[in-house]
Amino acid sequence: MAELDKYINWTFSEKCDVPSDINDRLVQGEEAVAAFKTIRDVAIFTNKRLIVRDAQGLRGKKVEIYSLPYSSINMWSTENAGTFDINAEVELWTRAGNIKIGLGKDIDIRQFDDLIASILL
Repeated sequence: MAELDKYINWTFSEKCDVPSDINDRLVQGEEAVAAFKTIRDVAIFTNKRLIVRDAQGLRGKKVEIYSLPYSSINMWSTENAGTFDINAEVELWTRAGNIKIGLGKDIDIRQFDDLIASILL
């Protein structure tokens, strides 16, 4: 994976069903908990890590998969949307750097915060 510089940014637009092909990527004892659509792909929360598929290029044939084990997350914060800022935001502080996640208007920030808390704590 390329150096994270300062931030990685993702935007989750809405909750979705867990893709059936994700089971091929999970290790023994790992289960998918929730999934969210990204701009072109999907982010899957499991009981062990966050997996984000990032399609690249015009046709999306090149795919980079990010796998963030929860054990590398030191802290997180959530911020609800405001009047002019339509997306809520989540920030994860990890050993590799910071990750910002924008949440679309159809995702409840407090339910998302509860999801993270139930997984990490």
